[in-house]
Amino acid sequence: MDYTKYNQNNPYQNQDVAVPGIDVSKKFLLNVYNWMTIGLALTGITAFFLSSSTTFTEYLIENSGIFWFLLILQLIVVFALSFAITKIPAMVAIGAFLFYSFLTGITFSVLFLIFTGESIALTFFICAGMFASVSVYGYITKRDLSGLGTFMYMGLIGLILATVVNIFLQNSVIYWITTYAGVIIFTGLTAWDTQKIKNLSSQVDYGTEQGKKMAIMGALTLYLDFINLFLMLLRLFGERK
Repeated sequence: MDYTKYNQNNPYQNQDVAVPGIDVSKKFLLNVYNWMTIGLALTGITAFFLSSSTTFTEYLIENSGIFWFLLILQLIVVFALSFAITKIPAMVAIGAFLFYSFLTGITFSVLFLIFTGESIALTFFICAGMFASVSVYGYITKRDLSGLGTFMYMGLIGLILATVVNIFLQNSVIYWITTYAGVIIFTGLTAWDTQKIKNLSSQVDYGTEQGKKMAIMGALTLYLDFINLFLMLLRLFGERK
């Protein structure tokens, strides 16, 4: 499971590029959500297509080394994209984001072997509704969510540590605590990240090389919020085979 967030010290985050106008801001946000949607679609299509081959998904589960390699590769791609975003062309950033989405689809294919297709679909629609509602709140609220975001980010670190520890302990109590905590944390992060991206949208020109790269980083951030919220909800609503 990938709880990685992009680099919070990204130099683009606070760069002051004066590009006034509501339309420009909305086009940047549309770019962000379009790329996030493309990433999610690629993940879903890849997972569904590979899940049709039971042999492949069983191979991944039986060969844990390969599965863990794919998870580690996902982390490497996210960290590399986050730290190299200022140096690489926009097309490379786009390619890295799509590659990450494809890798996630490969690892997500095993979910169809564990959970019923109906419960996965139901959980997806629940997640989509929650994500959309919280993201809209983050966009329209006049309240500064920085304090909430910092608290949630600290909770994310604790969640990662607890999850890693429970890999070895296999404690059901810790499992359910991290599940409910994860839903709260990723819901809060979605609102915070949306507000940050909204604030950034008024400072960049979406059509420039820089604007394209920032749109990809924004899409990656919201994409990570979505898939991790989905995984937590799947723990709650997923019906195992």
